[in-house]
Amino acid sequence: MFNYIWHTFFFDPVYNSLVFFIDVIPGADVGLAIIATTILVKTILLPISIKAAKTQVVMRELDPKLKEIKEKFKDSKEEQAKEMMALYKDSGLNPFASVFLVLLQIPIIIALYLAVMRGGGVPLPDINIDILYSFVASPESVNMIFLGMIDITTKSLPLALMAGIAQFYQAKLITPKMEPREKGAAPDFKADFQRSMQIQMRFVLPVIIFVVAYTISAAIAIYFTIGALTSIAQELYVKKHR
Repeated sequence: MFNYIWHTFFFDPVYNSLVFFIDVIPGADVGLAIIATTILVKTILLPISIKAAKTQVVMRELDPKLKEIKEKFKDSKEEQAKEMMALYKDSGLNPFASVFLVLLQIPIIIALYLAVMRGGGVPLPDINIDILYSFVASPESVNMIFLGMIDITTKSLPLALMAGIAQFYQAKLITPKMEPREKGAAPDFKADFQRSMQIQMRFVLPVIIFVVAYTISAAIAIYFTIGALTSIAQELYVKKHR
């Protein structure tokens, strides 16, 4: 069952998309094919991505009301949770949309890495014709050097840095401005935890993305970079048209 789901919804579609773009892109550049595949994936996930972006915007708008509920029902966690869920429902908000989007992309990233490095037993530049769809042709040549400069199967510091920087600006865009702790104020565990999460989102996550992108391969660095840039574009679009 797992093998069927993996190949039907993740690996085979990603591999075929990659091979398709290698065949149609001039120069058969695998790096450009990864960019095209990433954009295709992001386009398919666009409804979920826009919903997640809207969720982030609404969450920031609801923050004052959430603080009121937490203060009003601070002695009853059950009532607090009930009121918060009612507020989410009234606002047409699904607080788990962003989490679902992140979880959904994990197997896609793994599929992309395996498509480039292993190819279902036949790693690029060779093509595994056994798993190609009937409408996907096997390219005559495969160019593993991205833009004639970077072997996408190896580590790339410049591309990893680009991935980290793009993630930093994405996090900066979606995380609310951090309010400094008031002088002389009593310790507030919840506020401190929220402030800590915002700091990690804005500064620690880009570092993690950089390390992962550099450790695995240039192929994943390209995916993270293009993915972050498209997310930034989506966030700006949602803010403008909300």
